[in-house]
Amino acid sequence: MAGEESLDRVEKAEHRPSPIDVHVGSRVRLRRTLLGMSQEKLGEALGLTFQQVQKYERGVNRIGASRLFDLGRVLDVPIGFFFDDMPDSMSGATTGIRSRLAGFAESQEGFEDDTMHRRETLELVRAYYRITEPSVRKRVFDLIKSLAPTE
Repeated sequence: MAGEESLDRVEKAEHRPSPIDVHVGSRVRLRRTLLGMSQEKLGEALGLTFQQVQKYERGVNRIGASRLFDLGRVLDVPIGFFFDDMPDSMSGATTGIRSRLAGFAESQEGFEDDTMHRRETLELVRAYYRITEPSVRKRVFDLIKSLAPTE
C-alpha cells in the first residue's frame, strides 16, 4: 500500500507544469495582451489553434526552442523577454545563466505579487499609450501619481 501511495504522488508530480514553463507562458500572455492580440490571432500567426496557445500560456505544454523563436518574432520581443522577472527561487541553475545573458531584466526585490499581470493593469497601460498627445499623456500620468498614497 505505501508503495502504491508514493507512486501516485510521483505520477501527479510528473503531470504538474514546471514553474519555468508557467512563467514563460505567463510572459507570452502578458505580451499578447499588451498588444491587444487574441489567442486566436496569435494561434493563426503561428499555425496553432487557440487551445494550443491557451496550453502554452498556462504552462501545461512546454514551449520548444523553435516555437519560442516564432513567438518572439510574432510578439516582437527578444527571446530573453520570456524569462524576464523570473524569480531566482525557481531554479538555482538558471540564476547563473540569467545573469550572463543580455536582455534579462534586473530582479525586482519585493515585487512578488501579480500586479503587472492583472487585466486591469494591462488595460490601463494600453489605454494610456493610446493617448496620442504627449502633453495630455503626461498630465494623465501626473494625475495618477498625485492620487496614489505617498510612501
